[in-house]
Amino acid sequence: MPWFVWLLAAAALGVAEFFTLTLVFGLLAGAALVAAVVAGVGIGLLGQLVALAVAAAAGLLVVRPIALRQMEQSPLTHEGSDALIGKRAEVMQEVTATRGLIKISGEEWSARTLDESHVIPVGALVDVMEIDGATAVVYPRELLP
Repeated sequence: MPWFVWLLAAAALGVAEFFTLTLVFGLLAGAALVAAVVAGVGIGLLGQLVALAVAAAAGLLVVRPIALRQMEQSPLTHEGSDALIGKRAEVMQEVTATRGLIKISGEEWSARTLDESHVIPVGALVDVMEIDGATAVVYPRELLP
């Protein structure tokens, strides 16, 4: 089979992968590219089919499970307000269970205490335990274990 037919097959499989996002068609497209290279070198149809089968098997049995496992893991970096969790902040206005103001990384945030019985005075250092909408839920640093 001519090499350009394998390239057309690879392109069609690539388009199918774009719409399905299953990693199957993309790996088959890669196998078709391997077959195109083998055809371009001048090896016959049997060699092309063997190259296609070996590349497809390697992709589907080795690469795909590894890729799926990597995609299931949560990212190591946090973005947006999630990046503020665990940061240290300074109290700008007294923080109670219902209101308060803190400064995190140079930005002022509304805040409330994690424990409703705490009242955190101005100037105290707190840790951001979670973000609830536009409010940081904080806990005093001196009370941390």
